[in-house]
Amino acid sequence: MFDYKDAVKTLTSAGRFHINLGLERVEKALKLLDNPQYKLKCIHVAGTNGKGSVCAITASILQEAGMKVGLYSSPHIFKYTERIKINYTDIPDDIFAKYVHDVCELADSNNIDLTEFEILTVVMFKYFYDEKVDIVVLETGLGGRFDATNVIKTNLCSIITHIDLDHTDRLGDTKDKIAFEKAGIIKPNSPVITSEGYEAIKDKADECNSLFIMVSPYEDYSELALKGTYQQENLSLALEAIRYLFPEITQGTILEGLKKVKHPCRFQFIKDKMILVDGAHNPNGIKALRESLDRYFPDKKRRFVFGCLTTKDYKKMIDILFEKNDEIYFCHFNNKNSATFEELQQACKYKAQKFNSLQEFEVKEDTLTIICGSFYMLSEILQPVFTK
Repeated sequence: MFDYKDAVKTLTSAGRFHINLGLERVEKALKLLDNPQYKLKCIHVAGTNGKGSVCAITASILQEAGMKVGLYSSPHIFKYTERIKINYTDIPDDIFAKYVHDVCELADSNNIDLTEFEILTVVMFKYFYDEKVDIVVLETGLGGRFDATNVIKTNLCSIITHIDLDHTDRLGDTKDKIAFEKAGIIKPNSPVITSEGYEAIKDKADECNSLFIMVSPYEDYSELALKGTYQQENLSLALEAIRYLFPEITQGTILEGLKKVKHPCRFQFIKDKMILVDGAHNPNGIKALRESLDRYFPDKKRRFVFGCLTTKDYKKMIDILFEKNDEIYFCHFNNKNSATFEELQQACKYKAQKFNSLQEFEVKEDTLTIICGSFYMLSEILQPVFTK
């Protein structure tokens, strides 16, 4: 019997667990399933930082308005099933396993070499179609133009969040080059909503005869369940999409939706343990985290647990994040690209300690423990906290 554990083994096997940008393989697999992606209404979101939050906000409001909403996001924290949700409910383990099994069997029998993310994307489109969702809020995995989610031919709108330098080995070494890749999700005659005026995005909108909408990040985010100063910009993008596409949704419904947004490990405060978790994993995200800490916790002593991939600009992140009196712990987590303690300490001008376990920390009302740097690290550290 192929179960959830078998699905995970398949997804994380050496033959699957890598990145290989391109649409050809996914298109072939979906065609064998009668192209469910073409029969779904999608809001497509790309960007360097904030796209997950924009998706969560948008999905929550649409759900509050009475729609059956499919939400596809990444990465997951604890389980793959977190990536595929309908109205905040994860795809059940047994159903997830069946779809993964069927998709892999179909692909293998037709000599289609799907990666982990491609399998998940095919599973998502088929599951959402089978479950007859009203709308799909679709987050890209990496980039946009050649991201597996970009097999859709039309969308209700594209949203492009804040752009910064990340994945430069694959997307380009300037913000303009990265903007060009993100702009690849713009579809003919469908609006694109953004808060930054990159020429690549404007040019793509013109090419597609798509309305270019640029918003200012001035929405009141006091009612938003997600905290962090950077959420103001994300909220502005989500609300513009809602108001443009669904003008019938009332302000009262929007406010109720904002109060119910769920997006774990994004400036998430666990009060009884005095822990704050944030998935910031690039310099811009770290800068936003630091600003939010100064805003929400100005009087707390800060104990940082930081771990990072060597593929990231961890030197710049460390320079932005830490100050003289901070208590600093570096975590070498279970990933082949995880930076070692020695590498991180060498990049840091302040003395740090090796991280072992959160259970070694005494909970104090005047001390905030901040865990950040890599999503890959969060599951390893937080499992004992969240599963107790």
